[in-house]
Amino acid sequence: MIYLEVFMAFFIPGILGYGGGPASIPLIQHEVVNRYEWMSVSEFSEVLAISNALPGPIATKMAGYIGYEVAGWPGLAAGLFATVAPSLILMVVLMGFLYKYRNSPKVKRLTAYVRPVIGVLLGILTLQFFTSAWDGAGGWQTAGMLVASYLLLEKTKLHPALVIVFAIIYGMLFLG
Repeated sequence: MIYLEVFMAFFIPGILGYGGGPASIPLIQHEVVNRYEWMSVSEFSEVLAISNALPGPIATKMAGYIGYEVAGWPGLAAGLFATVAPSLILMVVLMGFLYKYRNSPKVKRLTAYVRPVIGVLLGILTLQFFTSAWDGAGGWQTAGMLVASYLLLEKTKLHPALVIVFAIIYGMLFLG
């Protein structure tokens, strides 16, 4: 039964997460933290941070790790397959249809209506992670990392991967 739960925890966000990994992260968090209670928000944010630091799709890395933590190697396989299956199914079934009607105003409106919803989901996830960091690392540490990350990303145009690496190093040295 646990393998089916792992599969569903990643399959449902994969189907509903229009826009890829970033759009499905709040949905995965809901399944893993709220529905199945396999992790706390803090633990989930750590898995997300590690997944962001490694190359490749975020959702598959998270599914593999969480699946393994919950149900071992079969859980890892179930989680990985669940993240790939919706895309595979939808690509085969819907891409022909969407390609045929790609210039349709209805298809363009669909995309326009979905984007704000994804923005709200990511905003809520950001607030939850910010609150978790504030409680875990403290206000000054969190505010300092927030300001430093903003300045490095927006003002100096440093690559996001380097900002993540710097944050990991900082966390190991000062928060570990």
